[in-house]
Amino acid sequence: MEIVLPDKSYEIIVKRHGLDSVGEWIASLWQNKKIAIISDENVFPIYSEKIRQQLSEYEVCYYTVPAGESSKSLEMANNLYDFLADNQFTRSDAIIALGGGVVGDLASFVASTYMRGIAFVQIPTSLLAQVDSSIGGKTAVNSSKAKNMIGTFAQPDGVLIDPETLNSLPELRVREGIAEIIKCGAISDASLWKDLEKLTGIQDLLEHSEAIIQKALQVKKTVVEEDEFDNGSRLLLNFGHTIGHAIENTAGYGVISHGEAVAIGMVKISQIAEEKGLSPVGMTEKIKMMNQKYHLPNKYQPWEAEKYFTAITHDKKARGDSLNIILLKEIGQAYIQKINMTEIKDFLVEGK
Repeated sequence: MEIVLPDKSYEIIVKRHGLDSVGEWIASLWQNKKIAIISDENVFPIYSEKIRQQLSEYEVCYYTVPAGESSKSLEMANNLYDFLADNQFTRSDAIIALGGGVVGDLASFVASTYMRGIAFVQIPTSLLAQVDSSIGGKTAVNSSKAKNMIGTFAQPDGVLIDPETLNSLPELRVREGIAEIIKCGAISDASLWKDLEKLTGIQDLLEHSEAIIQKALQVKKTVVEEDEFDNGSRLLLNFGHTIGHAIENTAGYGVISHGEAVAIGMVKISQIAEEKGLSPVGMTEKIKMMNQKYHLPNKYQPWEAEKYFTAITHDKKARGDSLNIILLKEIGQAYIQKINMTEIKDFLVEGK
């Protein structure tokens, strides 16, 4: 699969045991580069030796960050800038992001800003990163005010997805990736939604992960190519995220996973949309049933509507006094609804 954009195109490889040929893949992309592999303390011990052996012809250095959302910060980015400078990295060198969404977002943000930008690739090892954050060119770190507040648009030179890495994940990390797959089916691919209905559960999905990942990626590829800089149709990918990000921010990053928050956000926004006649009756129940099937939550306690509203006012999807929210016309078809910022309070009523 290839992402084709006006200024840059790159290939996404989805291949079981793809990590066994990392050396060949990197050689097809880069020559004579010094490489920094940025990973986290959970992922690095599992895959570092395999990758180290395959990159023996390159000068390679490594930096591991603590696992978890707290590493997605300007402080950690600054540590990485110092690391790259200490190792005499120049604009001719490159970064490999090896890990889940936190590592991918952080490493790509650093790559896009160090010396005004150096090359990077993504090797996502979590389901969430494989189907969402590793492609499309969004890089970011969190601020104290909002998730992903500080970031850039920067496309990688390539993405390598090995579904075998999912076997090393705890179920929580798999579930949060499934939330994004559910979202992709809901907004743009009714056939993917039907696939999720037919599968018997999480283990069955993992056994069919290549095909499922490809379908989810196709959804993102289409909108990224239409709207690289997130001003139009790409906003559809934010279904469930406006409220989801607010829950994450208010709870404290890492208290609730991104996927869990998105699952709740999809339910909550659809519930009120139904009541307002903006989504068809029964839509919320379909989402609830799908969440339950894959062990995702449908609600969160304690519900703190005022705090969520404050968080949403800092949301990067806000435009002045208005906010774009994403709603469903039917499964597989979403649309953008512009509302006054204060109207989002209606969607934050605790309800049932």
